[in-house]
Amino acid sequence: MNRRVVITGMGITAPNGIGLPAFEIALKEGISGIRKEPELEKLKFRCQVAGRPQVTEEMLQNNFTSLELKDLNSSGIVYGVLAGMEAWRDAGLEGDSDETDYDSGIIFGTGILGVDKFREAIHLIDDKNTRRLGSTSVVQTMASGISAYLNSKTGCGNMVTTNSSACTTGTEAVIQAYERIKCGKAKRILAGSCGESGPYIWGGFDAMRILPYQYNERPQESSRPMSASAAGFVPGSGAGALVLEEYESARKRGAKIYAEVLGGHLNSGGQRNGGSMTAPNSEAVVRCIQKAMEEAGVSPGEIDSINGHLTATGKDTTEIRNWSEALQRKGNDFPLINSLKGWTGHGLSASGSMECVAAVLQIKNDFVFGNANCEDLHPDIKAITGRRNVPTKTHFRRVNTVIKASFGFGDVNGVVVFRSL
Repeated sequence: MNRRVVITGMGITAPNGIGLPAFEIALKEGISGIRKEPELEKLKFRCQVAGRPQVTEEMLQNNFTSLELKDLNSSGIVYGVLAGMEAWRDAGLEGDSDETDYDSGIIFGTGILGVDKFREAIHLIDDKNTRRLGSTSVVQTMASGISAYLNSKTGCGNMVTTNSSACTTGTEAVIQAYERIKCGKAKRILAGSCGESGPYIWGGFDAMRILPYQYNERPQESSRPMSASAAGFVPGSGAGALVLEEYESARKRGAKIYAEVLGGHLNSGGQRNGGSMTAPNSEAVVRCIQKAMEEAGVSPGEIDSINGHLTATGKDTTEIRNWSEALQRKGNDFPLINSLKGWTGHGLSASGSMECVAAVLQIKNDFVFGNANCEDLHPDIKAITGRRNVPTKTHFRRVNTVIKASFGFGDVNGVVVFRSL
């Protein structure tokens, strides 16, 4: 089978905007969600800035029951449910039926859940007071807790699972959902990912000294993808969600369509030939990009815009070289390229799904958002892309085809191609 797959709903919980309207405004107007975190300063982190979604009590009340909120202590589940249920409702799927929907599934990834709940549990167990753990401690600390929470609200009866591939998690979920629908095993899947906030998530990266510390008093300047003065990635968090659906199903029920998923590819560099736990194998990256285009049936010349991984580290230049080699395009012929991480920080396991939402919004609403803090474009990148193809301001123009990539810890890669319908 070779069914067409489209996107009929999206949701977002990002540091610079919760909900599609706020997030789109932030993209178009260049609004940063990176702030100084007093908790990190108190704990004497070197990097004291981060991207954390600003969740309100009203948002919680609108998405969780009072019983759920009583013991809820997982920011990842909060972010994932807000984004996932926005996408579900946006697709016109209310989820209030008493019947199980065997045509719909969930693939919603994460890196780790319930770190604060784990910490609470350790203290209670050490104090021999396990009865105070609460009835939701298990679901909040198991990785698949996010897909379980979402399914309690949607009633999906198809595949319901959680994937985990570091920074590639969200993009991987989208590709896996696409493949399942394409081969006729589901009509629609809620795909996405979430990542938690806080010092117990971000502390290890601070210890590795790969986070910027020079901008603690200027947080909005701290995340600098493709910049000559990039000093490391800013830790972030949040969630993105997309409802992927078989085209005929979407057409029959009159659903709005954001874009078509043309294809994608997943691979690994095997931590060989320059690839490692923290660095991608360039040969595998190039291969992943090219295989994604082959799967999608598009030529390099059809790519209007690239949404890169681009974390604001020394690997940004390598990534740009890999794009140029894979597409065989450079200079004025290089596509427009951007990175969401300048505005949100690096959402880790949430990054791919948040960036997929941003990429698809560009197609639906005809714009390419600019890059934060990139006025001093790295000279090695400028030599490949030219200056104009790395915009610092939003370009309002027709966007037909966007290619989006994620390259994750452990040398794992995911690339997906979206197109207007």
